[in-house]
Amino acid sequence: MATSITDYLSTQSAPTNTTAAAGSTGLASTYETFLSLLTAQIKNQDPLSPMDTTEWTNQLVQYTSVEQQLKSNEYLATIANQGGDSMTTAVNYIGKDVSAEHDTATVASSGSGTSWDYKLDGNVANTLLVVKNSSGDIVYTKSNTGETQGTHSFDWDGKATNGKAVAAGDYTLSVTATDSSGTEIGSTVMVKGTVKSAEYENGEIILTIGGNRVPFYKILSVKEAAAA
Repeated sequence: MATSITDYLSTQSAPTNTTAAAGSTGLASTYETFLSLLTAQIKNQDPLSPMDTTEWTNQLVQYTSVEQQLKSNEYLATIANQGGDSMTTAVNYIGKDVSAEHDTATVASSGSGTSWDYKLDGNVANTLLVVKNSSGDIVYTKSNTGETQGTHSFDWDGKATNGKAVAAGDYTLSVTATDSSGTEIGSTVMVKGTVKSAEYENGEIILTIGGNRVPFYKILSVKEAAAA
């Protein structure tokens, strides 16, 4: 052989490219050459005097470690870029009116209310609105009849079915809609309001919409805020 593994290893070192992409390209070329030489030398070694595998095994492990690190760097760079772009977009929503697919709204204080929108996928004969507290207990129900396909608003005064004001906290609205034959019609519950802030929380972007905290990815629409 014109070049031995020992000769080759003495001239090579782990790639030190300044970027992950360039590093991956250099590593791939070096790694393929190394494996080609290794395979050739194994095929041509003297079976009565096999070569010492310690050196090339260590080098193989080194190349593998570097390859894994470069891939990790590429992955982290991608996440960082995506996160930065998403936050920039989210910040641009501050001061704008948005609608988001979100069934939880906040009652700021006892005696105050909150509101939701809900979209019906078809004409409805009966609509049942159920409000639950954070413990999952039903605190309010309301039935509507003869609603049409499209978006409807539900303004809740923050009072339970018995007329008493509920405590401050988060409340969830569920909508069950059926047509004249009793077939269930699809629905989507939404909150709307002006975006006040955007922040990272537990790895995701959260927008404060009015008094509600909503994941950024649930935004359905955005428009300029109405003039005061």
